[in-house]
Amino acid sequence: MNILNRYITTAFARIFFISLSAFTGIYLLVDFFEKVDNFMEHQARASQYLQYFIIKIPLIVSQVIPLAVLMGVFMTLGGLSRTNELTAMRSGGISLWRVTMPLLLVSLMASASVLTANEYLIPLCATKSNHIYEVEVKGKPPLALKRDHLWLREGDKILNISLALPEQQALQGITIFQMGEAFSLFERTDAPRATFSEGKWFLKNPVVRRFDPESAELSDIERMQEKPIEMEKTPTDFRAPEQSNDEMGFRELQSLSLKLQAEGYDATRHRVDMHARLASPFACLIMAFIGIPFALKKGRGANLSVGVAISVGIGIAYHILHAILLAFGYSDVLPPLVAAWSANLLFGLLGVWLLLSARE
Repeated sequence: MNILNRYITTAFARIFFISLSAFTGIYLLVDFFEKVDNFMEHQARASQYLQYFIIKIPLIVSQVIPLAVLMGVFMTLGGLSRTNELTAMRSGGISLWRVTMPLLLVSLMASASVLTANEYLIPLCATKSNHIYEVEVKGKPPLALKRDHLWLREGDKILNISLALPEQQALQGITIFQMGEAFSLFERTDAPRATFSEGKWFLKNPVVRRFDPESAELSDIERMQEKPIEMEKTPTDFRAPEQSNDEMGFRELQSLSLKLQAEGYDATRHRVDMHARLASPFACLIMAFIGIPFALKKGRGANLSVGVAISVGIGIAYHILHAILLAFGYSDVLPPLVAAWSANLLFGLLGVWLLLSARE
């Protein structure tokens, strides 16, 4: 039986790595044509081109590996069926589960590899690629790459912002230190939230504490409903790159979401992405369950074009459903745990049902 395992695994690995290289290359090509105008507009160096796309390869691989698994499973079983090897195995008393077990085991190993990479490797690559594209190429200040606990200086004021929400044109947890001569503090303003309207920032329910410039003792406390502040930065300046949560692993997202919840801020998006860090890698195993019954049904007709079409079609359907459910989670329609795992559950049940209903 070890010989059979090696034979099936070797056939799968050959198709898997070819498919993974092809899907990664296509992804890189599409990404290159999307970004090349910005690179040229900002007169980026050739080294920045190379660094950006090379560093993105691990992130791309983690996203397309389920398609490669699906392609590998489909073409491996299709090839065994086309050459009558599958029929010979079945005639020799080898069950369908025994034939597919090596494929499921390798798919589970792929899921574990992606899970590990999502925690340790992918955040580093995402951070570096975002830095190259946003800071080195576009020339944005490093602030644009941060999301929480920002420190700014505006003239004689120092601002601390707990969380920037550029999509909502809002800031959460703002503290403003008004400095005087010799860098002495004479006023501190704390507000739970600030919103951007008509080109200005407005603090909501701020508390202003004033200090005696000579003794530095608290001299006055004033509470307001709203207070405008002068700040040159707009919500766009706080906008982080797309998919900026890719810069954090599960533990970092968990720590950040717990911290924001403890401070009374909305952490829904971070909680959804936190659960998605665990759910997404298991798409490899789900794709294997889906690919096996499709390959068995196609049998001798499992050629390359059919394999590509089925792999891409199922992969697109999975990612669309997964994206829709995550969007429901972001908007609080679904709990974060349900939003992150529902696509896996639905496709997993479909794959198991198709596998159980396959003809013995």
